[in-house]
Amino acid sequence: MLQFLQRFFKLESAPGILLFIFAVLAMMLANSPLKSHYFDFLDIPIAIRVSSFEINKTLIHWVNDGFMAVFFVLVGMEVKREMAEGSLASYRQAIFPALAAVGGMIVPALIYAFITRSHAELANGWAIPMATDIAFALGIVGLLGSRVPLPLKVFLLALAIIDDLGAIVVIALFYSEELSMPALTVAVFAIAGLLTLNRLRMGHLCGYLLFGTILWASVLKSGVHATLAGVIIGFCIPLKDREGNSPLHIFEHAMAPWCSFFILPLFAFANAGVFLGSVDCSLVLSALPMGIALGLLIGKPLGVFGFSFLAVKSGLAKLPEGTNFKQIFAIAVLCGIGFTMSMFLASLAFEGESDSAVNTLSRLGILLGSSVSAIIGYLILKAVTQPVKN
Repeated sequence: MLQFLQRFFKLESAPGILLFIFAVLAMMLANSPLKSHYFDFLDIPIAIRVSSFEINKTLIHWVNDGFMAVFFVLVGMEVKREMAEGSLASYRQAIFPALAAVGGMIVPALIYAFITRSHAELANGWAIPMATDIAFALGIVGLLGSRVPLPLKVFLLALAIIDDLGAIVVIALFYSEELSMPALTVAVFAIAGLLTLNRLRMGHLCGYLLFGTILWASVLKSGVHATLAGVIIGFCIPLKDREGNSPLHIFEHAMAPWCSFFILPLFAFANAGVFLGSVDCSLVLSALPMGIALGLLIGKPLGVFGFSFLAVKSGLAKLPEGTNFKQIFAIAVLCGIGFTMSMFLASLAFEGESDSAVNTLSRLGILLGSSVSAIIGYLILKAVTQPVKN
């Protein structure tokens, strides 16, 4: 058993498989006789109090505001590394996935807006189908192993990273609440502390952890979403310290397994549980789930592939070496796997929504669009790639 687990966790597709397992488990529990225990578990109140400062949230909010902030620390470090020495390090490398990512954000949002145009109460959900779940998408690609060219995997990784940056900008601009100036003031001092440590090229992570925790708590209280603190922390971790070591690489290597095998599966378990008892066919075909599902299933491929095709034909960019447009289209379909990131944006878009049906239908649309995108994307990618001959 231990050897099986060791082999499993070494698989490239393991994070995506684990996400799927925990999402299915959540769906099963939410629609079983144990559903009350499942939802009561997510509503357990957890409070932290230091003198007059208090953070009091339910477990699901701790997962979404706390653990996901840790995940965004990793995202921030990945973006910084790719911009410094990876697939986004030069204009020539970055322009193709960047344009594809922009298309993959604009077109799904437009499709959602068009389908929900007669429902003003749903307007805030336009960003939900913009996101790509990098773990799930790379997990599907990993199922095909070495038959998928490395440049194609790099293209998907770079596109998803830029996609995450777009989600971060959307969260900052559109999903922040009424701002608290005292909390923002504390956040500014915390950022100054992080920048000072970065400027001094301090390699020990304790200082970053201290200022990062203060930043997260103050941003949480400020009305700006706390995950933005995670991105800032990630960007402040230095690539090189005074001894020539790379704190960013060390910290990223340490955090990646925790995010892949604990935080994201926990998020999926907490957010994928949709009770279907009150959902009939007419609701499934209503504007909200259809806007999200079609945004992911049609908008993502249309935007990613359409912008990619135009970028190459106009001479702005070139196809990654060893790839073709059929393979780019397959990746574009896989980009319709929104899942965790889409659910995260849905939790922000309809936060505090009194009508639980809105939350249920938004998650149903995400599950529907992501599942169909995963199946179709896998089949197309398998058809347009060839097994590597030994």
